[in-house]
Amino acid sequence: MSDVMSPARRWASLAVLVGAVLLLAIDSTVLYLAVPSLTADLSPTATQVLWIGDIYSLALAGLLVTMGNLADRIGRKRLLLIGATAFGLASVMAAFAPSAEVLIAARLLLGVAGATIMPSTLSLIRNIFTDQVERTRAIAIWSAAAASGIALGPLVGGALLENFWWGSVFLINLPVMLLVLGLGAWLLPESRNPSPGSFDLISSGLSMLAIIPFVYTIKHVTSGDIDLSTLVTLVLSVAGGVLFVRRQRRVASPMIDVDLFRVPAFSGAVLVNFISVFALSGVLFFFSQYLQLARGLSPLEAGLAQLPAALSAMSAVAVVGFLLTRLGRGRAIAVALVTGAIGLVLLAALESSPNLAWLLLAVVPLGLGIGVAETLSVDAVVSAVKPAKAGAAASVSETAYELGVALGIAILGSLMSVFYRSNLELPTEVPGEVASRAQDSLASATAVLEPASSALDAAQHAFVSAMQSTTLIAGVVMVLAAAVAFFLIPNTKDAVATDH
Repeated sequence: MSDVMSPARRWASLAVLVGAVLLLAIDSTVLYLAVPSLTADLSPTATQVLWIGDIYSLALAGLLVTMGNLADRIGRKRLLLIGATAFGLASVMAAFAPSAEVLIAARLLLGVAGATIMPSTLSLIRNIFTDQVERTRAIAIWSAAAASGIALGPLVGGALLENFWWGSVFLINLPVMLLVLGLGAWLLPESRNPSPGSFDLISSGLSMLAIIPFVYTIKHVTSGDIDLSTLVTLVLSVAGGVLFVRRQRRVASPMIDVDLFRVPAFSGAVLVNFISVFALSGVLFFFSQYLQLARGLSPLEAGLAQLPAALSAMSAVAVVGFLLTRLGRGRAIAVALVTGAIGLVLLAALESSPNLAWLLLAVVPLGLGIGVAETLSVDAVVSAVKPAKAGAAASVSETAYELGVALGIAILGSLMSVFYRSNLELPTEVPGEVASRAQDSLASATAVLEPASSALDAAQHAFVSAMQSTTLIAGVVMVLAAAVAFFLIPNTKDAVATDH
């Protein structure tokens, strides 16, 4: 396809696709800073706050495999433009949501629309850039946008919240989506699988049955809410997963070539994608709250404080080629993840430090490590298949990414709540109803306790202590990801794996 596209049009097309994915990544974290003002306005429970943050990624994760296959069939450009339109409409609904329940529903619709956009961006890149070196560079830019968008979200959110109400963090989507629609319709080439076979609705349903109940189960287990319904959803998830894999082995046109997971470069890269994003998103979810509620920064200041992480993630584009040629893919990813883990350990050590500057330096190795690891692991996944199957392969990579985001927030966020409650010792004079609200979360404590009181001070100390413990756990998770990369991903020094 790229032989009929001029270099200028190829890179202009990449700019459109990167703009779309950057917006999706920003949207997964832009709400973090809005939690305090949103809590004051809509009075959501702690569980609803987690759902508001999580359901977007949950919907994305549950539908990516389906939408990746749909894109291969009806056309990647067409599905991307449909998704961009739906994303804009859902953004308006979220911005003006009158209650926590409506906001959760709007975030669900944003996730559904996002699922139509994400696989299309990566599979279009796979088809536009057929040259190996060019494609690795294009994927590096795409990955940098995805990784840095997670960290840029709080900055965008902070700038808006400084001047507008919390709903403004959604309205920022509209001008970007209008640009994607206008330029995408003009610049992007259409591509699809020339012989896709019929669309498999049963496989689509089974993929959702495997993923969505799984995340639901994890959320309930980590919040200590284990009952019969939790066990039933876990059984449903396992059954869905087993039936999905069995069906993929039998049907003529499988949604996912499950034999690809026997290729170490593919399975290792997917696993690394999942684990590293799990650690990063879980930490960033409560880091924004920490900066505002424990350190007293304004939303804009808190967003700016996370800029070093975004810039270091972007700088991965400059070093990824050097690391790949010197170390090989597996070792380069492992080194990047160990670098990220060092950043998390430094972050945990410095969260109680009075000097904010040291804290900001700690997020630099974290952003750089994630940026490099994401670039090389995504490249490994999409390079492992022929262009016709690009959408399906891209959806596997992005499902791992979105599951990492959803589970990172659910598990690390829930652990954070458990640690916070166990560390919190309020003065005896605090009334019972106020104490109950304060134990829900630091955001709730800030809303009901007197500023500069000993009770609020106790809540802030409990939050910081809980965050240090959770950040260290995320660091251990990152080291596990480094081990997976080192032992599973081959140390190839070229840009592309073997076609299948």
